[in-house]
Amino acid sequence: MRSKLLIAACLAAFAVVPASADTKFPAILAGHALMPANTMVDAPADAPAFLRISGKFAGPGNLRNAGVATVPGATGQGAAARPTGLAFPFQGQPVQGFSGIKRIGDGTYWVVTDNGFGSKANSPDAMLMFHRLRPNWQTGAVERLETIFLHDPDRLVPFPIVTEATEKRYLTGADFDLESIQPIGESFFFGEEFGPYLIRTDRQGKVTGFWQTELDGRPVRSPDHFAVRTPGAPGGAVEFNLSRSKGYEGMAASPDGRFLYAMLEGPLVVDGRPETEDGREFVRVIEFDVAQGRWTGRNWKYRFEANGLAIGDFNMIDATRALVIERDNGEGAPAQACPQGQPAATCFATPARFKRVYVVSLDGIASGGTIRKIGHIDLMDIADPRNLARQGGANGRLDFPFFTIENVDVVDGEHIVVGNDNNLPFSAGRRLDRADDNEFVLLRVPELLNAR
Repeated sequence: MRSKLLIAACLAAFAVVPASADTKFPAILAGHALMPANTMVDAPADAPAFLRISGKFAGPGNLRNAGVATVPGATGQGAAARPTGLAFPFQGQPVQGFSGIKRIGDGTYWVVTDNGFGSKANSPDAMLMFHRLRPNWQTGAVERLETIFLHDPDRLVPFPIVTEATEKRYLTGADFDLESIQPIGESFFFGEEFGPYLIRTDRQGKVTGFWQTELDGRPVRSPDHFAVRTPGAPGGAVEFNLSRSKGYEGMAASPDGRFLYAMLEGPLVVDGRPETEDGREFVRVIEFDVAQGRWTGRNWKYRFEANGLAIGDFNMIDATRALVIERDNGEGAPAQACPQGQPAATCFATPARFKRVYVVSLDGIASGGTIRKIGHIDLMDIADPRNLARQGGANGRLDFPFFTIENVDVVDGEHIVVGNDNNLPFSAGRRLDRADDNEFVLLRVPELLNAR
């Protein structure tokens, strides 16, 4: 009891110590669990036969190739291209990579699988799904307990989908790119990147709601929005104000479930340039009223530490504070970086440098204001005093050198969980020549969680 009281007193002390955005808090590894890269699930029995093999259009030119495991996966380009050791198309559907996470409370987590292979053009045979997982921090294994496939039998999606002519109308990566998940009541909400759109389903994955994005009374559209059309002649106007693949990446929910806070991955484009504040790019966080089923008109700015960075994930700690992953586009350990100007397959041409989890505050920030950064942990500098790392650890440290790190949530008053999106089979950041597994780390970060 005395030790528990001492811990409580220490946590209370942390809570009253203010921090600045430059404050770096420690992160200590408390668990490490892995799901192997080559983890597949069969398409449902009532799905069209062409969905039994995935990745048929993910090769050169997005042209059909149905030969299973005939196209080697690779990361990087030109002289920096590196094989990942896996080949597609795949027999079945890849369970990974995961692009959003939400703690359930019983040691399990909801995660959502990304759109498939990275774009609308190469993912028409990649099924959209979410899963319930149980990481075992003692053994390092990740158990998949449940998989739910999205489908639209009631035709609430207002544009043609890949499986338009079928009864069940399963959704694919050519229809949407799901990047965040929030269970509220008996429903699941998904932030989507192509539109960007907001999608609601029931517990069985059936679409029950669909919303386009509105900001300041105007639509937000990327080049992949269904309303955007290629002009009929050179020089014609194309109506979009968000770059491709910069739609909703993170989406938090208020603790009472009344509001969603959908965060874009990249800045809006105004007069041909990304939005900036004091010379630094920022993204919008847009509020959605769950009960009324509408955008409220309120929004906030999240400002990057440097231009060119991107969002990974976004989840609330409490009513006013949240966790945000901010990252660069590098992958691989800086110690294995290629010599400047000499890219090769034997080194990391663009190693990971900036991979952080920030604690931020919306407290007292009016609509249109800039979210306040409080402090951060560095995912390239995780302490591992008990040598818990399953792979990648050395000398009492672990880094998280992945291109896309897209999962973060609070576990309890002292811990958070962080996971990568392995972009199967196109990312290799842990090793030079092997596709990344989906890794989850349990991090002890009481100072981060109690900073204000």
